Amino acid sequence: MDSHKLQQEIQKKVQNKLTPLFARYKLDPGNLEAALKWKSIVLVLGNFSSGKSTLINEIFEADIQRTGQAPTDDSFTVITAPDKNSSPQEIPGATLINDERLPFQGFKKYGDHLSAHMQMKQINSPILENLAIIDSPGMLDAITEKDRGYDYPAVIGDLAKLADLVVLMFDPHKAGTIQEVYNTIRTTLPEHSGEDRVIFVMSRIDECDNPGDLVRSYGTLCWNLSQMTGRKDIPRIFLTFSPSVSRNPEALSIWIDEREQLKQQIMNAPKLRISHLLQDIDKQANELKMAAEAMNNFSQRARDLFSTTLTKSLLLGLVLFFFLDIAVKELTGFPENTLLSLIMSGKAGLVNLIIPVASILAVFTLAIGWFSKWQFPRLVDRSIREADQLVLLDTTYRKHLWLKMQGRIKELLAEASFKELTFTHQKNLMKIERFIHRELQKYYEKIL
Repeated sequence: MDSHKLQQEIQKKVQNKLTPLFARYKLDPGNLEAALKWKSIVLVLGNFSSGKSTLINEIFEADIQRTGQAPTDDSFTVITAPDKNSSPQEIPGATLINDERLPFQGFKKYGDHLSAHMQMKQINSPILENLAIIDSPGMLDAITEKDRGYDYPAVIGDLAKLADLVVLMFDPHKAGTIQEVYNTIRTTLPEHSGEDRVIFVMSRIDECDNPGDLVRSYGTLCWNLSQMTGRKDIPRIFLTFSPSVSRNPEALSIWIDEREQLKQQIMNAPKLRISHLLQDIDKQANELKMAAEAMNNFSQRARDLFSTTLTKSLLLGLVLFFFLDIAVKELTGFPENTLLSLIMSGKAGLVNLIIPVASILAVFTLAIGWFSKWQFPRLVDRSIREADQLVLLDTTYRKHLWLKMQGRIKELLAEASFKELTFTHQKNLMKIERFIHRELQKYYEKIL
């Protein structure tokens, strides 16, 4: 299987089948489109001096990133290989976020403060031909948006959406006690990435004075993770160290295999690329489906209400058609002959239809005005209040999806117009379901 060709094929399919529908229901597929553009991404997070840059340097056996005990870098650094027939270079953030070939255009919204703290470093490495690693500024305590000049948690969230793997690193001295780490684990990553894409690492274990010190640090990290994730089961935590700077690497040789497993998991990120893309497409397609489903059911209710109004109007119109001139004659003496009497005598003509036809037209005009000015707005208001009744919430997945989509769906309902009386939403819903159950399943079968 040629992953690159398959990714391009998936990208074209999404653009042709789903992108117009995302626009119709005012959903933002920006992160999905960005992810489809480029290669696999590994995002490395952690507090300062947790070993992020050291790990990156050891993977590529080169001094790519500065290292040290204190914060050494305040930038998001994208590390990857140059394009074919190009020389390695460093690319500033302003260029990075304006390059349409790269998935970072969405970061323009964070302004110049972020672009001044982004860069790309290109190095010649076969590993990086299908992989990019993003080194991040160290997380700090008691940080506000003003301290950094941009919304750090939001940036982390958007990068996590693009990443196939998020490596979250700790050191024994600050085992999960940093405020930004807490916010990232508790809120940011669950909202923007899957649990299967996040791995936890406790590095610098060679700095523990003795096995007891290591056990205490590990136990502290486990406890903190249980509080931050809200999970009873603790995820695997890789225990690693840097042999190049360790004071006694021989004593920690039993952890060498674990460090190699961590490196291998990072190297394998490109193999998960297509699977993760399909998961993301599946997720957003189901969000789109829920929006179309809600609007389709609303349209059906609107059509039923409109049909009932027209039926009642027709019955009233027929009554007036045959009997209005009788009532008018009783009151005014005009017309001399009623429509029914003329029909029975066989003398009815077109001129005798003026009042009956006018009565029907008046009834239908009033009915449409009543529907548009009174019934339809009330239906919209009621549907917004009872929006959860417009979709099927029969599974836990659908209930969780509804929590995310209810705001967007209520906005669509608030903007509803007479166009909703058509069958457009039903056709759109069928297209989305066909994409999910046919096209998407074919791609899943290709990667099995």
